[in-house]
Amino acid sequence: MIVFRDPAEIDAGFGPSVVAIGKFDGVHAGHRAVLERAKVDAAAGAAKVVAVTFDRNPLATLRPEVCPEDVIGLHQKVQLLAETGIDATLVLRFDAEMAALPAEDFVERILVRALGVQTVMVGRDFRFGRGGAGSPDLLVRLGRQYGYRVDVIDDVRAITSERRVSSTWVREALAAGDVETAARLLGRPHAVWGQVVHGLKRGRELGFPTANLSPRMEGFVPADGVYAGWLIDEAPGDGPRPGIRYPAAISVGTNPTFDDVPQRVVEAYVLDETDLDLYGHRVDVQFVQRVRGMIAFEGIDALKAQMSDDVRRVRQLLG
Repeated sequence: MIVFRDPAEIDAGFGPSVVAIGKFDGVHAGHRAVLERAKVDAAAGAAKVVAVTFDRNPLATLRPEVCPEDVIGLHQKVQLLAETGIDATLVLRFDAEMAALPAEDFVERILVRALGVQTVMVGRDFRFGRGGAGSPDLLVRLGRQYGYRVDVIDDVRAITSERRVSSTWVREALAAGDVETAARLLGRPHAVWGQVVHGLKRGRELGFPTANLSPRMEGFVPADGVYAGWLIDEAPGDGPRPGIRYPAAISVGTNPTFDDVPQRVVEAYVLDETDLDLYGHRVDVQFVQRVRGMIAFEGIDALKAQMSDDVRRVRQLLG
């Protein structure tokens, strides 16, 4: 997949293209349904499929006080969009200049001139351009002028609850530690991504050495607790066993037994690995199932016994 960071990077004559526009936060089942439909449409017209998205939630610029936490970071979003098999992603920088761009100019400069748009796919609640003046109806009117069609996509809804699949629902599930519901909405296990850094090395002292993720990790961190999951090493080729997926017991929280960790930490103990050196590596930590909540223990022995039981349960859950 080609990644463009500015419309100026797109070669003249790039189109025709089928364009899906949105935040794509989470690249969840609803987003992927839209992209699959775009791929079918593009195949019929010998066009490219392009996702147009933003480097941040537009609310981070427009109304930061109400902007929700992202489900995934930009690196994760680009990777997940690439996995859908589309041809290109245009990541637009949503700054004050972009916020002030009139909706008509957005269509003419980005969709028509840069991408040679043939079909635009958006959700019913899609808004764009200065002051949110752009809407699907405006896209349709401009489509008559520029010769493209507009496909307004209905929401993907859960069969049992009729609730719309959304990033909000994913966040709610993760905040409750319900990573299984989040995975069903996403179509994959939820993950955080970041660099492995040095921690207090307390896990090593207890017999369960962990890979600690940098606080600057990407991805929504689920509720405090212990989880069964996977650690995927994304180290370059000269790293030890790069690209391998390791079964892991994952801890999220502030380590209340010791009460000396000032902020929430994500750390993963790779099962049966005591000498694995992942420092400096970029890793994905995927959450499969919650084992228990985070509690304080009366002494080291009680903590070690619980950690041994956690590892046993994780091993059973991951098979």
